[in-house]
Amino acid sequence: MSGADIFLLAAVLAVAYANGANDSFKGVATLYGGGAASYRTALAWGIGTTLAGSLLAAVLAEGLIKAFSGAGLVPADVLADPAFITAVALGAALTVFAAALTGIPISTTHALTGALAGAGLLAAGRELNLQALGAAFFLPLALSPLLATMLVATLYPAFRRLTARFGLTQTSCICIGTMQTVSVSEGAMVLRQQVAFAGETADCPPASPDAFWKFDIAPILRRVHFVSAGAVSFARGVNDTPKIVGIALAAHAFDLETSLIAIALVMALGGLLHSGRIARTMSTRILPFNEAEGTLANLVTSGLVISASTFGLPVSTTHVSVGGLFGLGAAKGKMHWGVAGGIALSWLLTLPVALAASALVYFLIG
Repeated sequence: MSGADIFLLAAVLAVAYANGANDSFKGVATLYGGGAASYRTALAWGIGTTLAGSLLAAVLAEGLIKAFSGAGLVPADVLADPAFITAVALGAALTVFAAALTGIPISTTHALTGALAGAGLLAAGRELNLQALGAAFFLPLALSPLLATMLVATLYPAFRRLTARFGLTQTSCICIGTMQTVSVSEGAMVLRQQVAFAGETADCPPASPDAFWKFDIAPILRRVHFVSAGAVSFARGVNDTPKIVGIALAAHAFDLETSLIAIALVMALGGLLHSGRIARTMSTRILPFNEAEGTLANLVTSGLVISASTFGLPVSTTHVSVGGLFGLGAAKGKMHWGVAGGIALSWLLTLPVALAASALVYFLIG
């Protein structure tokens, strides 16, 4: 392997490392922020479920591998140029890792898109297919956070009305069965049959043969919350890994199977070593939330990202997950707007920064 090949391979793996640093905690931020898990437990769960999604990405997201290989965006001779692939990878990696070090949750998808455009403009000039870039990349990236925000903002009030109607809270219990309750009517003791009871745990009657099903909501909600966070991280693995694999295949750095394994492991390493600042931003700085609210945002995020990945649409897990938190904050009226505005501004700057970085790298090495 030549020195140029080693440099190219390092650049591709740098994207995976930067992605892990910036994205690994986003799926499990509600666990940490909602008090369901410690930082280490949440991170371990996020990395483990992301690995599972990464290893299944070849089956579930083949369209994204093709999209981010650069085919159709630039001519074949440009795509075969190691300098082009190296510039794309380094431009995206530098942008995403710099954001991770400052605690700003930006999109690796957005950075890769900008890097493809920047290096492509210098390498291909007028032959860069801007129409394909806009239709296949920019439109899904722009619409996905808006859709996530609107869905969560719409579902949250309905969720609140439903729980209020049945008097349910996170500390409620539900008993289902036939229970006898005693009341006094005109001095006489009257036995009544009650099919179901919902109330605070302290008020719930003990389980008995008459009350054949009793459960507290809190531990069940905790399990559902973990599953929903794992679903977001799994979706991230499905959505993000193919994009980096596409670059690796275009560079002929690895074959498909080796690419998936190597990139998944390097992503996990980046998350393990550099997730702290992103964790604070996502878990505590955007808005306060409880476990039920975090679960709702996670379910919307995972559903959107997995659906988009299946259809080969390059949405950003970052944009969708943060968009869900924005929708929750707007519905609750408790958004920290200064933090939200800073994140939105960073999203606008991601593409031009990555474009400039990749163009500069290509100018220096092309």
